[in-house]
Amino acid sequence: MAFQEREISPNAPLTAKLYNWFDSRFPTATVEYKKHMSEYYAPKNFNFWYFFGSLSLLVLVIQIVTGIFLVMHYKPDASLAFGSVEYIMRDVPWGWLIRYMHSTGASAFFIVVYLHMYRGLIYGSYRKPRELVWIFGCAIFLSLMGEAFFGYLLPWGQMSYWGAQVIVNLFSAIPFIGPELSLWIRGDYVVSDATLNRFFSFHVIAIPLVIIGLVAAHILALHDVGSNNPDGVEIKGPNAKMDEHGHPVDGIPFHPYYTVHDILGVSVFLIVFTAIIFFAPELGGYFLEYNNFIPADPLKTPPHIAPVWYFTPYYSMLRATTETMVNVLCLLAAIAAIFTFIKGKLPGFAKIAVIVAAVVGILLLKAFDPKFWGVVVMGLAVIILFALPWLDHSPVKSIRYRPRWHWWMYGIFVANFFVLGYLGIQPPSEIGTIIAQVGTIYYFGFFLLMPWWSRVGKFDTPPERIVFAGH
Repeated sequence: MAFQEREISPNAPLTAKLYNWFDSRFPTATVEYKKHMSEYYAPKNFNFWYFFGSLSLLVLVIQIVTGIFLVMHYKPDASLAFGSVEYIMRDVPWGWLIRYMHSTGASAFFIVVYLHMYRGLIYGSYRKPRELVWIFGCAIFLSLMGEAFFGYLLPWGQMSYWGAQVIVNLFSAIPFIGPELSLWIRGDYVVSDATLNRFFSFHVIAIPLVIIGLVAAHILALHDVGSNNPDGVEIKGPNAKMDEHGHPVDGIPFHPYYTVHDILGVSVFLIVFTAIIFFAPELGGYFLEYNNFIPADPLKTPPHIAPVWYFTPYYSMLRATTETMVNVLCLLAAIAAIFTFIKGKLPGFAKIAVIVAAVVGILLLKAFDPKFWGVVVMGLAVIILFALPWLDHSPVKSIRYRPRWHWWMYGIFVANFFVLGYLGIQPPSEIGTIIAQVGTIYYFGFFLLMPWWSRVGKFDTPPERIVFAGH
């Protein structure tokens, strides 16, 4: 289509003339703005749980901008890295603020993402037709974990160095390829300058590009199928009610209504965020460990090595996978197979297949070292989230219309996640290991048994239209 300047009155305001000039030369921007903002209709009953999507995007921008300024002064060299961080903190104008914004932003990112994912969990935002939206979101979460892990080494403090040493060494437990894989990740036989350079390139270039692409895909996929809401009622689609203009009667334009709505969430978040930065940037050692203010020393191991708080639930599952835990898993597999064989309604050949699968699983569990299964458990704890759209067989989406005991299932799940996180920070103990083992079994049982328990109970009938009261 050939360029054509749109006619406009010579007496029009300057802003109108500028808009006309821009829109004539870049009409795609206007089309996309209307599609994703002013003419994108979202349900009108969003509550405070829906702040965390926009907050995640805000924190991503904070991390990228502060990261750019940190890279200007940071030196990815084992002999200079710690000193360059100290230089940023002490000599670069406002460098301490940029560094604390970045370190606090890392924890803030996980807080808002965890809350964002929990909202999707309780309101069924992963259910049809939003399976791909959920998968993109889980991929963002997985990439974010990698980004945080690679960035954690860069300050080259004691906990950074030894944390990376422990985590990379875990890969050596993988049969056959483990030692070579660990060597390839480190680039050396120990965590060294080669490791620092590799992690720096992944943290600064590779993974941010992946995250930005996944965020774009996440938002585009969401806007194609429409947003979910606390009632789990679809406002778009063949059965949705539309007004005379073809807009959902239970929807409102995202802009200006939800852009203004999100300003409240952003304001509260920034108040808390800045309060932490100025008054407690280490937050008692949870956001910045005290050992990380000591230069990395390969000859001096800290008394207790633990990852940052947002990794500790999965680290706790790793430590919980002992020989005893493997034996318990073998017993559970045997009981499940026997119960299915005796009480199951499967055909005869299917029952035999279940028994064979259980026997093979038990043999595999006993064949490899528990350390290897700990790595597997830690990885599956994240990977299983991708399967959630196909695990939930509930007849309704939202927790609002599920049986009351379902609320307890989700509440215990959250409490269990917190307990696992706390145990992951603490030094290993016998009672702590037992609690972590129970918590790990509950974590996986919550998901693996979901096809059964999500259908059990008395469900309320969701309304035909969303429930909304003005405020």
